[in-house]
Amino acid sequence: MMAAATTNDTVQGELRENEPMSRHTSWRVGGPADLFFVPGSLQDLSRFLRELEPRVSIFWLGVGSNLLVRDAGIRGVVISASRILRDLERVGPYLVRAGSGVPCTQLARQCLRWGLAPAEFFAGIPGTVGGALAMNAGAHGGETWERVESVRTIDRHGEIHTRGPADYTVAYRSVTGPANEWFIEAKLRFDASATASKAVLDDMLERRKLTQPLGLPSCGSVFRNPPGDHAARLIEAAGLKGYRVGGAEVSAKHANFIINRAGATATDIEELIAHVRQTVIDTHGVELIHEVRIIGEAGP
Repeated sequence: MMAAATTNDTVQGELRENEPMSRHTSWRVGGPADLFFVPGSLQDLSRFLRELEPRVSIFWLGVGSNLLVRDAGIRGVVISASRILRDLERVGPYLVRAGSGVPCTQLARQCLRWGLAPAEFFAGIPGTVGGALAMNAGAHGGETWERVESVRTIDRHGEIHTRGPADYTVAYRSVTGPANEWFIEAKLRFDASATASKAVLDDMLERRKLTQPLGLPSCGSVFRNPPGDHAARLIEAAGLKGYRVGGAEVSAKHANFIINRAGATATDIEELIAHVRQTVIDTHGVELIHEVRIIGEAGP
């Protein structure tokens, strides 16, 4: 697999074989990736993509906060570029350039220092700017793509593109656009009429701490909120708080969180997701759609 994809002599970053994805997901589960690449620079990343054989599949990894990797792992190559895509700068009175590897909480705090708003909601998103762009992540009434003026992407051949919102179809927790391109940065525009508030940001972080099981491995919210309701309310009303499959458990603190309580496998978590979904259908007649991305091959 290594020789078929590329060689160590052609990259400056780290290239590993059979890398356990449990080291790179917030649930702390997941089998090995055939190849795991951490580029040393954007040029290094571009060169790697150009030299990668077309038949080798690619998965782009952020911080693994909204991801379930199955127990048999991922065929192909996983690219983790968050180390190099960390630029964050103010490029206009109300405009910020943010690399896709910037944590959303860091973005929120820096915008507060610059007096830019509304940016506080980014503090409620547990991943990076790249992940937030990919799924139109949001919190506390704000959504990522409401702020997007333009994005830069890199494609399968290592070419970089600048695109605008018109190139994408954006909906609640859903973004579709040009195939085989990945976000590397965004320009985000904030409002001249909005006032940045440290009190609002601190309140969001405090509410997150009080209402979410932050000290235990989880992926954040598992299911999207259905129109006019909340997934957590439906799950709790179905009597599922504390329900377990193997080492996976529906959090007693927040019913839309599944936690790795005791050595859960990805199979445990996926089976629990399926059970919760079916129970909510049976109890309320509502079909929940999972927000978490499930990838890879199931174990034996």
